[in-house]
Amino acid sequence: MQLLVILGPTASGKTQVAVQAARHLNGEILSADSRQVYRGLDIGSGKDLAEYGEIPHHLIDIVDPGCEYNLFDFARNFSQAYAAVLARQRLPILAGGTGLYLDAVLRGYRLVPVAENQALRLELAPLNLTQLQQRLTLLRPELHNTTDLHDRERLIRAIEIAAGEQQDDCQPLALPSLSPRVYGLRWPRAVLRERITRRLRERLDQGMLEEVAGLHAAGVSWETLEFYGLEYRFVAWHLQGRLSRNDLFQQLNSAIHQFAKRQETWFRRMERQGVAIHWLDGAGDPLAELLADWPGGEA
Repeated sequence: MQLLVILGPTASGKTQVAVQAARHLNGEILSADSRQVYRGLDIGSGKDLAEYGEIPHHLIDIVDPGCEYNLFDFARNFSQAYAAVLARQRLPILAGGTGLYLDAVLRGYRLVPVAENQALRLELAPLNLTQLQQRLTLLRPELHNTTDLHDRERLIRAIEIAAGEQQDDCQPLALPSLSPRVYGLRWPRAVLRERITRRLRERLDQGMLEEVAGLHAAGVSWETLEFYGLEYRFVAWHLQGRLSRNDLFQQLNSAIHQFAKRQETWFRRMERQGVAIHWLDGAGDPLAELLADWPGGEA
């Protein structure tokens, strides 16, 4: 096997298991998290950098907030980091919960670099959200990322990319040929809910509000912060006076629970489309279970 993958919903303990596995298997960790690529998005994205200890990690803190970072960028950065880890004769361990990123490399999406198309953007400007959604589904009937359907800016960019990919002269990114073994962390639903709620309290106590306020003071717009996912969106709303502190916690906690369910739905979809996931009992000893299954893992 040339790639170990550890996935799971938020708060499932992926980083801890990945670090432990890296110590046993001479590995380096490649993050598959769409927010941890941004510098300064630390507490809200759950980087937990101290947890890595001496284990080398990649695809974390590689771009500044406000910079566009997309699936093509991730696939390109993953390919580079993967090759570098193999060249050091170490095991690449891809760990994270961003299903789109994981699915893209495991199933080899056809990805091409597409520049902004101002003429197309002018053509799309008068269309409402429903019309834009219809335009995208015509171009790409089987969407990889349905979240594109609910945000106007991302929807326009998705149409732009889908149209660009149909050009005769487009050159797709050459993803590495992988030989992966994929493990997933699974918890009883009630236990995962408790872990999510406890971790949210811990992040608030660790200074998540101050982190978001600091990012805004440094020039990151509220709109950009809201784009960076649930924690940053709800805290931004609170700091703008749109939510009380109590409503922030209650609504954000509920939203993260729903997000975890969507992640699990994505992983089931990956399985239906041919990705074999070996599920580990998060409440048991997932590392021992993984090592017992990994070729030579117990040695």
